[in-house]
Amino acid sequence: MRFEVAELSGAMTVVDVDIQQVVIGGWTGRDAAAVQHHIDELAEIGVPGPSETPLFYRVGRDLLTQGSVIQTVGAGGSGEVEAVVIGTESGMIVVAGSDHTDRDAESYSIPLSKQLCPKPVSAQAWRYEDVIAGWDDIALEADQDRGGATVEYQRGPLAACRRPEDLIQRYTGGTSLPAGTALYCGTIPVIGGIAGGDAFTMRLVDPGHGRTLQHSYKIDVLPVIT
Repeated sequence: MRFEVAELSGAMTVVDVDIQQVVIGGWTGRDAAAVQHHIDELAEIGVPGPSETPLFYRVGRDLLTQGSVIQTVGAGGSGEVEAVVIGTESGMIVVAGSDHTDRDAESYSIPLSKQLCPKPVSAQAWRYEDVIAGWDDIALEADQDRGGATVEYQRGPLAACRRPEDLIQRYTGGTSLPAGTALYCGTIPVIGGIAGGDAFTMRLVDPGHGRTLQHSYKIDVLPVIT
């Protein structure tokens, strides 16, 4: 997979990555009480809680995509904006990603619900070392297109999620990701409740350097045949 890394100098550097594993960080909220409250809410509607927090769900590496259209079976899915850290041969990079998830399947298997949908990421990236100092101030933003209108879906800072250093250490036992590993670092609550849409746009907004990573994709819903 090819990424264009926006350097602080203004230059663009092309980085090719042979993706070997895709890891979805789950239950990564920094506020432990809020995480537990969400676990309790899901338990009330039959969604099994995690064995520990955070958790790291593995999904097929071929699910990672920079495409502008994804296909899902049925309309029961929705996106989640996340910061994604990727290990490369020249150091770690950060991209904007969406953990698109099948919400119907989520009621009985969270790992399966994540495996059922492609995982879009932006083609443009930042150097991890350039943004880690101001990480908590970076904003997560997502919009949805529904019936011809664009609505705000998610807004909030990365400060709401566990620090990437913490997640990387918990997953690898070290301070960096191996080349070819993509780690989704968690998301924030939605505005007005979880819902699907016709298209999804996700952004990482870095106020410290005045720049944005963005990617949009449409959802092509395939029929459910019984």
